[in-house]
Amino acid sequence: MPRAKQRTPELRDHLLEVAIATLAEEGVARFTTRRVAERAGTSVPAVYELFDDKAGLVRAVFFEGFRLLGAELAKVPVTDDPLADLEHLVPVFRLFCRAYPRLAQVMFSRPFADFEPGPDELAAGASVREVFVGRIQRCIDADLLAGDVTDIAHVLLALAQGLAVQELGRWLGPSGPAIERRWRLGVRSLLAGLR
Repeated sequence: MPRAKQRTPELRDHLLEVAIATLAEEGVARFTTRRVAERAGTSVPAVYELFDDKAGLVRAVFFEGFRLLGAELAKVPVTDDPLADLEHLVPVFRLFCRAYPRLAQVMFSRPFADFEPGPDELAAGASVREVFVGRIQRCIDADLLAGDVTDIAHVLLALAQGLAVQELGRWLGPSGPAIERRWRLGVRSLLAGLR
């Protein structure tokens, strides 16, 4: 008797978890549907049935990355100090990039030729940017920053992404104190320039 196919939500969640682990441990070059299926103990057709193709699997990884980052950013409390509240988002973003460097690469660098983010994927990225936009708007409302809120969000996130890439590539310095100092310098200088 042939085995019943079990293309369940649980299998989908398991495959997504394994895909993120495969990406983290083996990198972009070894990330294939075959490798993910092998590591998950299932078949390639099961992966295709649940995600359509490799691009669909990468798309799911992309969404999961933004879900995880959004959940971490949502934990940052709102206080009566809008500027400090904005600054506190940056270390969360940084820690996410350090914890999931290859996932961050998929989210921000598009290393897969067969995956081009569409409107839904761009909306996932925008949802994270909206957390920054809300904090920036509070700073503008309190006359602590001046400028277009969306422009500021883009520039601040670009700075954080750039610093994260530099840190992961070991370009920010040889010691922890130097790296910390350069992060503070970048973020504080940007925000001071926007006052």
